[in-house]
Amino acid sequence: MSHPTNPAAQGRDFGSASYRWYVLITLTAIYTLNFIDRALLGVLAQPVISNFGLSDAEFGFLAGPPFALFYALMGIPIALAADRHNRVTILAVCIALWSLMTALCGFATGFLFLLIARVGVAIGEAGSTPPSNSLIGDYYRASGRAKALAIFSTGVMLGNMLAYLIGGPLGQMSDESVKNILGIFGLELLPEWLSWGTDYGWRFAFIALGVPGVIFAFIVWLTVREPPRGYSDSPDLPKLEKTCIATTLRILLTKRSYWYMTIGASLIAMVGFGFASFQAPMMQRLHGLTPGEFAVRFGVPLSITGAVGTLLAGFAIDALNKRSIRVVALWPAVTMALAAPLYILAFNQPSDRLGLALALWLIAALLHYGYLGAQYTIGQGVVPASSRASSIAIMLFIIALVGNGLGPQIVGLMSDRFMTAALEAQGVADALSVTACHPKAAALLTLNQQNICATIYAEGLQDSMSLTALFMLPAAWFFYLSSRTLDREMLAR
Repeated sequence: MSHPTNPAAQGRDFGSASYRWYVLITLTAIYTLNFIDRALLGVLAQPVISNFGLSDAEFGFLAGPPFALFYALMGIPIALAADRHNRVTILAVCIALWSLMTALCGFATGFLFLLIARVGVAIGEAGSTPPSNSLIGDYYRASGRAKALAIFSTGVMLGNMLAYLIGGPLGQMSDESVKNILGIFGLELLPEWLSWGTDYGWRFAFIALGVPGVIFAFIVWLTVREPPRGYSDSPDLPKLEKTCIATTLRILLTKRSYWYMTIGASLIAMVGFGFASFQAPMMQRLHGLTPGEFAVRFGVPLSITGAVGTLLAGFAIDALNKRSIRVVALWPAVTMALAAPLYILAFNQPSDRLGLALALWLIAALLHYGYLGAQYTIGQGVVPASSRASSIAIMLFIIALVGNGLGPQIVGLMSDRFMTAALEAQGVADALSVTACHPKAAALLTLNQQNICATIYAEGLQDSMSLTALFMLPAAWFFYLSSRTLDREMLAR
């Protein structure tokens, strides 16, 4: 499929080159902050599990379905508002909301409090990605949009990286160190006032990473300009002055490439969110790595590699799609199929081969996250400018329910099931259970029982994570199916 050579036919960029870079970096920073606050619960998973006495299935529920449900439900009305009203104002309000709710997670007194705070984070974060995608679509002409969206998509892995890099060490801080920092603000007695007990570094991590977001929201509101809607599109593209969800759905019903991509992206998100929620606990149980150690040795390198993979995929697709737009979907189809076996090999390395485990894991992450730019390029590229935010919101609605909703829950349920099966296989199910083997209860067991519990507590989660990686294979197939109709369904080229 040839592309127009007349620059005017390809639309125009909004604002100066330097200001476009500022806006793109700012929007990427918003997406990064979004994933810092979203990923933080996974970084601090084991302290939260231990503090509240949760099973893996209970933690999977906390990390998955309620967050996903409210994220999905609120995403569409917020996106419709973004298709009609000022997107920058909507972004700023949502940033402030999810940041405040992240800070409130640190004040949780029990499972229900933490669950409600996480729902608040979900509602705020639902208003981040659709308006940001819509803004990028109006700042950048179609010929440069894949590259811009790839840069924007690095926020996923940058956010994960910073959650590990900052949240991991903060979560490991001693109670005395936390009191010293709170004392700078005259709040050194706060832990006693709120009866936090001991080992509350994880609480401070939520507070320290949540509060600065409110300040950032004001910066965004004051410095990012709202561009005219559809400014960067080719004059030949169809334009709709008003949009509604029914209009967007009518357009999307004719776009098979969109739905295949969304199914594939949902499956791969299920894998990604499942990994993010349980990878730190898995390594702590298998190899004795604390959250801080995992953050430095694995979390940060993996996040950097994922961001590099996202960028490389964006630049490669941008170069190759001049020959065929199908490359946008074919690239992630190939890379995800290659990543799945590498993840399984990485998860099953013994403690004396952690260097090999990291190397395999890094290669898998490099291949894994190249789909992010592709999902946004297809998601907004098959509809007119007036429906971009709504189209992205519909996509994210499905991805949230399947990916974030099912991913952590499936990993947790399978982990508990594998643990139960291991106890039954060893003939000790009458004396031991998943609940009895929880670290908070295991001290009451005999030494032999504690050893059995420690083994099955680690290997149950390891088996669950390995099985989850296999969902990447059908995800790759759906991206391939998307590529087959993409050349005739993409509007923005």
